[in-house]
Amino acid sequence: MTLPPKPASREGRVSLWRYMRLFKQDLLSAQPARLYRAWMAEFRTPFFRSYLCNQPDLVNLVLKERPDDFPKSDRIREGLAPLLGNSVFVTNGETWKRQRRIIDPAFEGGRLRDTFPAMLAAGQGAVTRLADMADGSPLEIEAQTSHAAADVIFRTLFSLPIEDELAAQVFEAFRAHQRTQPVVNLAALLPLPKWMPRPHRRETRDTARHIRALITQMTEQRMIEIKADNAPNDLATKIMTTADPITGQRFETEEMVDQVAIFFLAGHETSASALAWALYLLAMFPNWQDRVAEEVGDGEIGFSDIARLKKTRDVFRETLRLYPPVPMMVREAACPERFRDRDVRQGSQIVLSPWHLHRHERLWEQPDEFDPGRFDSENGKSGLREAYMPFSAGQRVCTGAGFAMIEGVLLLALLVRAYRFDLVPERPAMPVAHLTVRGKDGIWLKVTPRN
Repeated sequence: MTLPPKPASREGRVSLWRYMRLFKQDLLSAQPARLYRAWMAEFRTPFFRSYLCNQPDLVNLVLKERPDDFPKSDRIREGLAPLLGNSVFVTNGETWKRQRRIIDPAFEGGRLRDTFPAMLAAGQGAVTRLADMADGSPLEIEAQTSHAAADVIFRTLFSLPIEDELAAQVFEAFRAHQRTQPVVNLAALLPLPKWMPRPHRRETRDTARHIRALITQMTEQRMIEIKADNAPNDLATKIMTTADPITGQRFETEEMVDQVAIFFLAGHETSASALAWALYLLAMFPNWQDRVAEEVGDGEIGFSDIARLKKTRDVFRETLRLYPPVPMMVREAACPERFRDRDVRQGSQIVLSPWHLHRHERLWEQPDEFDPGRFDSENGKSGLREAYMPFSAGQRVCTGAGFAMIEGVLLLALLVRAYRFDLVPERPAMPVAHLTVRGKDGIWLKVTPRN
């Protein structure tokens, strides 16, 4: 049985410092194999305790039943602060709730229909760009999916194609920032006073400052267009003109810059990861690739056609199960708790791992196999309800989850209809998790025209 690539787990116990070294290299292979079958695991350090929870009841408690008692951990926030500021991804409490009340209306169903033409244009652009590279030579496909996902974000958010000079500058600056961003900010793990700033690499600070300056330029220009009543009817305009129904507040420029930074990070980085792994899996399992191409057909793809692309959607869902772009989420216990007959101290870190939950041996049949058809089975349907959260769950579910599912299915359909993707045997992919799950040495495929 051919299985999709999966990093080997570490063997046995290791010292804290050995674990931290492994953790810096890759979140996934630093973890023990028992997490694929355990309901809960406790990790102790001199500074804090953390509990990885796989039991569905505990996951639901944290994310759905009592989410306000388990806010996002400041330890994660510190590592992302230079770029994201106080974006909706890292805030808590009333600040987060106000931000979501302003942002969520832009991603409602009707608005997704409005953004579809921009998504389609980005997908068609990706097909065109690949034409000169589709000669059967090994091609690093993550770079291409990153380009396509960035194009979707710029077109839907600011009505700018990736070829626009300012959009291109942001894209290149973001790639530079990714190369400087560590897996974890070690200073953030220390019990330092909250007022004490955590150090970051100079390159990380510099690239984040450059990105934010470029986004500020785009945001200020849009503010001018809104005041002049000639702004495009895109996501940025919708968000910037929406007032919080409770406070009446709108985003000022600085706070909007924070939100654009996370839209780009979440909408670009995660979508690029998922699309690249989907293409790799279809190269591994060409029978499914042919089924997707046959399902898509030759006609134009409109918004209403996405619903009929069931096989394509199941391939993308199975990709998100095997390679969830965000492999772990960290919350913090705001008060003492009792989990599985263990006392959980206030301030403990609660780790929810889509990576382990999606491959859990007690929740999924053949968890490491690629089987898009599983979602028609009772086990697959049960898994979707209890053990599937590529976009988180509960009140903090990703506001762009619906957007991402339409984007992923559309781009996958357009690319597979136009090209055949084959493995490069001498360059197998291996997942590694830093901020998202990417290929350790890239994801290499051979691309050739399908017709």
